[in-house]
Amino acid sequence: MSVETGKQLKLFTGTAHPELAQEVADYIGIPVGKAFCGRFNNGEIQVMIDESVRGTDVFLIQPTGTPANDNLMELFIMADALRRASARHITAVVPYYGYARQDRKTRGREPITAKLVADLMQRSGITRLVTIDLHAGQIQGFFDIPVDHLKAASILAKHIRKQDIPDLMIVSPDLGGVTRARDLADRVGAPIAIIEKRRPRPGVAEVMNLIGSVEGKNCIIVDDIVDTAGSLVEGAKALQRFGAKSVRAACTHPVLTDPATERLAASNIKELIITNTIPIATEKQLPNITQLSVAPLLGEAIMRIFHNVSVSKLFDK
Repeated sequence: MSVETGKQLKLFTGTAHPELAQEVADYIGIPVGKAFCGRFNNGEIQVMIDESVRGTDVFLIQPTGTPANDNLMELFIMADALRRASARHITAVVPYYGYARQDRKTRGREPITAKLVADLMQRSGITRLVTIDLHAGQIQGFFDIPVDHLKAASILAKHIRKQDIPDLMIVSPDLGGVTRARDLADRVGAPIAIIEKRRPRPGVAEVMNLIGSVEGKNCIIVDDIVDTAGSLVEGAKALQRFGAKSVRAACTHPVLTDPATERLAASNIKELIITNTIPIATEKQLPNITQLSVAPLLGEAIMRIFHNVSVSKLFDK
């Protein structure tokens, strides 16, 4: 699918993940737009768009991982610059949506920061959002603009099918992730099991039970985010106790905050399959980590949006 001559598509990026932006640009067959995104001496963000965007459809690639606040401010400021430069449409391509885990009030006097981020995106001039594997699907309802919620399951499933793993079992790490696990299981033709756990305090998970039998199975735990890897590693240990032959994990967003690397290196997880929605530091690239690119998925979505073609076809199994 090529870019029409009658319309103009331009691709810009902040400093959050320029490598991914270049991959997407290469897939589409256009250059990354000329823009400067730097800092003043006092730390304020400075943005300059160095080419005309008047009347164009602009796609702004900017995941909002660490440092989340800086990356979000870059996104808002770049969108404002593009709006004031008379861009026709501004689509924010945010593979990882920061603050997604703050999507509801769990106690009194607590913010719903995922909704605040949605409001700020729209206020900055963004007219559409493309994202991948939101922590909570209902975040789409925080927006009054179109949201294309892409799934990384097709990318993960392709890699898993290539390995031709016998006695495969897909495992959801908790009751809330069953839909995600079922989607991947259907794509690879495997049954699912569910880990039942409780959280006695934030950041701590205890495995209580297992729904389904994993005896003699090669298990893959599926989740949207791997952060400190505490729940993931404990889940892998529990599966081994329940008789699993081997344990792998597949997670879309590699947040990998400390002590994730140490936990994963010492764990019984044979392979951690992740995507490049967030860049990973060199020191965190362990031998058992396999990173897959989401550039083709994003590139195809961008072209479909630009040509007014159905994006939901990308979800077909």
